[in-house]
Amino acid sequence: MRCGAEVSEESKFCPRCGAQIKATFGFTGADVVIVTTPSVPGYKVERVIGIVSGLSARTRGLGGKLVAGIQSMFGGEVSVFTSEIEKARLEAIERLKSKARELGANAVLNLDIETSEVFEGLVLISATGTAAIIKPEA
Repeated sequence: MRCGAEVSEESKFCPRCGAQIKATFGFTGADVVIVTTPSVPGYKVERVIGIVSGLSARTRGLGGKLVAGIQSMFGGEVSVFTSEIEKARLEAIERLKSKARELGANAVLNLDIETSEVFEGLVLISATGTAAIIKPEA
C-alpha cells in the first residue's frame, strides 16, 4: 500500500488510509459487465431482465468529523470523507452487481449513481441500472 500498511489478500480497502486495494468490478468472462450506456460495443442485448439497484449509506464517526473539520479549515479536499464516499460508491455497485447475478443477468446497462444527504452527516449512495443478458455479436 502507498501508506505502508499490511493488508490481507481479501481486503478491498486499506484499513489505514482507505485506498482501494484492487478493482471490485470490471469486465471479465465470469463477471457482470457494468456500463453507463444502453449497449455494450460488440454485444447484443438478448434479454432485458429489469431494474436493479444497490444502496450504501455512510456517516462519519466522531474521529472522521474531527479530521474533516481540521482539513476544512485549511481548504481543499477533505480526504477522509472522499475516501468514505468512494467506499460507499464501490459498495453500492457491488450490491447492484450481486442483485443482477441473482436474477441471472450478465450485464447491467445504463448505470446511474446518485448521491444524496439523507440528514446531516449521513450520505446515501444509490447505484441503479438495467439488468440484462448480453451475447457477443456474430
